[in-house]
Amino acid sequence: QVQLVESGGGLVQAGGSLRLSCAASGRTFSSYAVGWFRQAPGKEREFVAAISGSTDIIYYSGSVKGRFTISRDNAKNLVYLQMNSLKPEDTAAYYCAARWGGSSSNTGAYNYWGQGTQVTVSS
Repeated sequence: QVQLVESGGGLVQAGGSLRLSCAASGRTFSSYAVGWFRQAPGKEREFVAAISGSTDIIYYSGSVKGRFTISRDNAKNLVYLQMNSLKPEDTAAYYCAARWGGSSSNTGAYNYWGQGTQVTVSS
């Protein structure tokens, strides 16, 4: 079992930055891939970024590649999402999710989800 808690969301102006954190419970966290997803009102949840347990495999969606950076610190059971050059279209609730094994961009592949943290980017 893995429990996930996101933090770091907030209100920021376009062009600004935020860093989201995902704190995980569990002693085998390094065996879990972690993904970040987001969901805007009225839209489906979409993939943002994912990182393997060993950090050697990282994926980004095309809409955030070059602006967002995913990283993790397995010693602290933390995964980060550094978001730079934020745009109003990045406004959404952001969720971290974990799955045993390799990373994936598919929401259905993840077994454990956090409650989400809201990111609002003003124009």
